[in-house]
Amino acid sequence: MLEELKQQVFEANMLLPKYGLVTFTWGNVSAIDRESGLFVIKPSGVPYETMTAEDMVVMDLDGNRVEGKYKPSSDTPTHLILYKRFPNIGGVVHTHSSYATSWAQSGRSIPCYGTTHADYYYGAIPCVRCLNKQEIESDYETNTGILIADSFDAEKIDYEAVPGVLCKNHGPFTWGKDAHEAVHNAVVLEEVAKMAYRTEIINKNVLPAPSELQDKHYFRKHGKNAYYGQ
Repeated sequence: MLEELKQQVFEANMLLPKYGLVTFTWGNVSAIDRESGLFVIKPSGVPYETMTAEDMVVMDLDGNRVEGKYKPSSDTPTHLILYKRFPNIGGVVHTHSSYATSWAQSGRSIPCYGTTHADYYYGAIPCVRCLNKQEIESDYETNTGILIADSFDAEKIDYEAVPGVLCKNHGPFTWGKDAHEAVHNAVVLEEVAKMAYRTEIINKNVLPAPSELQDKHYFRKHGKNAYYGQ
């Protein structure tokens, strides 16, 4: 079932250690088949060194395991909520990459200080609040997804223009049109987090890049008048 999607999700998961985004098994990638309403996700706690495409787990949007010999990632309910609430995404990534997680643990959104950031994320990368005691104890992973989606709705943030978020005291989630784009956005987020950290060390009074520069770099790569690339 969904053999091609399983292969894509497996390959996308294997990119996490390749790009230095995970330590041990601290990360997961999923991708959805919108036609069937099923998504494929990494199994929980299986080492990257031994994982295969056949180990990927197929889930439905009610949280039921449809196929797979392993339990799905413990973050599966978060992925599920994001697929429900963000209908144009096709892949989701969660990591504990060190620089992005440092911003998350600090409870700070990442300001857009330059064009690298602006090329991929339109404005600051938000850090949502920490879940409260009741949210943590009742249904932690589901409530994480709800918090992300509710925060984007409340702040009127376009989830396609800002394809990632920091969860306070936790870490980053990113998404994209498919699993590989979601990983790409995770790599960019980690690099942007690193650059922003260094920027603030060099100049503690730094201000975000001018809005016209942010607009120029974002819209030359995105939207109907984009002209970057072939």
